[in-house]
Amino acid sequence: MRILVINNDGGGFADYIEVEPGLSVADLFRRQVAYGQPSDYLIRVNRQPTPPDQLLQEGDRVSFTPTKIEGA
Repeated sequence: MRILVINNDGGGFADYIEVEPGLSVADLFRRQVAYGQPSDYLIRVNRQPTPPDQLLQEGDRVSFTPTKIEGA
């Protein structure tokens, strides 16, 4: 299935990716963010804060925004 991933960390990026059905938000986070903990990010699905165990669906829009910024 196809979802949009928006990573607001550092320079940031956004892109559509293919993932398997039944993937959780936490699993996607571990794939997309090589470092950091989910507790240090505001994670949203379709612009709504979400728990890490939520399962993704076709067409979801997922964003990762850090709540702690290095050097700030």
